[in-house]
Amino acid sequence: STRKESSAASDVYKRQLMAQIGRSTVAVIDAVVQRGGFRGEELTTIGTLRDQCIQAISISEAFEANDKE
Repeated sequence: STRKESSAASDVYKRQLMAQIGRSTVAVIDAVVQRGGFRGEELTTIGTLRDQCIQAISISEAFEANDKE
């Protein structure tokens, strides 16, 4: 039982960390874009990275919501 609880706590921590990394990455991307720090040809790659971060945040939040139920 302790191993299961430890594993569950580890999973929660990993999801929270994933969401925090995603939010931080989005904040950095948005700040650099606002300052004009990317070249035009980089915008597709940066946009894809931002979309992936948003998706990771959404997945983490969905798991968190399910954990509370």
